[in-house]
Amino acid sequence: MTAAVRKAIFPVGGLGTRFLPATKAMPKEMLPVVDKPLIQYAVEEAAAAGVEEFIFVTSRGKSAMEDHFDRQFELEEVLRSRGKNKELAAVTEWLPGAGQVSYTRQAEALGLGHAVWCARKLVGEEPFAVLLPDDMVLSATPCLKQMAEVFAETGGNVVAVMDVPREHTSRYGILDVAGDDGPRVEIRGLVEKPAPEEAPSTLSIIGRYILRPEIFGHLDRQERGAGGEIQLTDAMARLIGDMPFHGLRFEGTRFDCGDKLGFLEANIAYALAHQELGPGVRALLARYGGQA
Repeated sequence: MTAAVRKAIFPVGGLGTRFLPATKAMPKEMLPVVDKPLIQYAVEEAAAAGVEEFIFVTSRGKSAMEDHFDRQFELEEVLRSRGKNKELAAVTEWLPGAGQVSYTRQAEALGLGHAVWCARKLVGEEPFAVLLPDDMVLSATPCLKQMAEVFAETGGNVVAVMDVPREHTSRYGILDVAGDDGPRVEIRGLVEKPAPEEAPSTLSIIGRYILRPEIFGHLDRQERGAGGEIQLTDAMARLIGDMPFHGLRFEGTRFDCGDKLGFLEANIAYALAHQELGPGVRALLARYGGQA
C-alpha cells in the first residue's frame, strides 16, 4: 500500500524583491490575497490533501510569518469578550495543532533544490510534498489533493504541470513526455529553463510537487545547475527510470503571485469567488471597466 503524504515543505526564504517596498519589512508570503496571506492558502491546501506536518524553510526577517501560525491569546480574548465569534474563528480554526509546524533556516539563497535539501532531517525517509506559496491554484478540488490521488495510485513522483507559450519555456522546468493520456502525463525527462528552440515540449512544472525521499541522495551532491543554483529539477531528473514519474494537468486556474500582475489577478479572481465580496467586486469591475 502506498504511504500517505504526511509532510509538506514550504520554501519561504526568498526576499521578495519584485514587490519592494511592500516587502522591505514584511515577508512576501504574508502579502494578502483578499483576506488571507499567501502562505495560509498554501498551508490550507496542504491540510486538505491530508498533510499533518508543515515544514517551513525560512531565512532572516520571517518572524511575522512564524507569528501568524502561532496563537495570539490577547487578540483571541478581546474577540471572545466582544462576541466577535466570526472573527475569532477566522484567526483560530485553520491553525495547525501543537507540534505540527516546524522551521529550519536556509542560510544562503542557493536555489529551490537547496531549500528542499535543508529540510531533509525533518522529512526523513517518507514521501513529501513541496508547495511554493507564490503559485496559487483556484479550483474546486485543491491542487495538492488532486496530486495526492495520483500518488496513491502510482506511488511515484508527481508534479503539477500546465502548458505555457513556447517563448516562455526559459522561465520554467519543462517536461520531456513519454506518454500522455490527458490529465496524467508520463515523464521521461526534465529540462530546467530551456531556450524555446530547445524545449522538448511546452508542458511546464508549477510550484506543486510530491516527491520520494530518494531525491535527497541526489540533492546531497550540491551540484549547481541553471543560474548557478542547486536546481530541484535536476535532482528530479535523476530519479526518472528508477520509479514512476508523472505530471498532472490539474483542474483549476493557476496564478503567478510572484509577479505583480499575477498577484493582482489572483486578488480579483479570489474576490469574485468570495461568497460575500463577489457581487460588490463585480460592480466595481463594471464601473472601472468603462474607464479602460
